[in-house]
Amino acid sequence: MPIPDLFGLTRPAKPLTSAEGNRILERDRYRCRYCGLDGLRSFENSLIMTVDFLHPRAHKGKKTPANLVTACRPCNVIKGRHLFQSFEDAKTYVLKRRAELQKEWESKAEK
Repeated sequence: MPIPDLFGLTRPAKPLTSAEGNRILERDRYRCRYCGLDGLRSFENSLIMTVDFLHPRAHKGKKTPANLVTACRPCNVIKGRHLFQSFEDAKTYVLKRRAELQKEWESKAEK
């Protein structure tokens, strides 16, 4: 829920607590809901697991379990503050953008 500030404006809800975030990670079995990266497969994977607000906090997204998903940091960054009609639309965008970025990276790495 937005928190009123001193000037009568609203700020986004506070970020998740560790306990709230851990509940979402556990619910999703530490697997990125966008690309499927398994956070339990290796220590390195576990380090990049985050919780994403489907409807971003910057757009008054609430910190309810229905609005939160496990995401690896790359997918979370790619999705950013974009708004989507559904999780499936967000996932389609993220996976398409990841493929585009990988292709760009590969073409630069070949030079």
